[in-house]
Amino acid sequence: MSERSEWDTLRDRRMAEPGAAEAYAATRLAYELGRTVRVLREERGWTQSRLADAAEMTQSAVARFEAGGTVPTLPVLERLANALGAELVVQLRTPAA
Repeated sequence: MSERSEWDTLRDRRMAEPGAAEAYAATRLAYELGRTVRVLREERGWTQSRLADAAEMTQSAVARFEAGGTVPTLPVLERLANALGAELVVQLRTPAA
């Protein structure tokens, strides 16, 4: 069996476990939020330390967030958005059919 098919089998087995799909979705969301903050920060030419100062956070907290390692609270997202001069938009919508 190839490494790829072993990985596919393991992934399928893990995703069938209770709660796995929800955990995967939360991880994906944390990654996407972190990536967005990193892009906005880099567009401004800021270091993580500069963003941390502006958002009243530590550099390590910004690094963890950008890496998708934490799911932030709404107040943290608001501080990051304000520091970056961005608008925080939180929506609930029905999925497209």
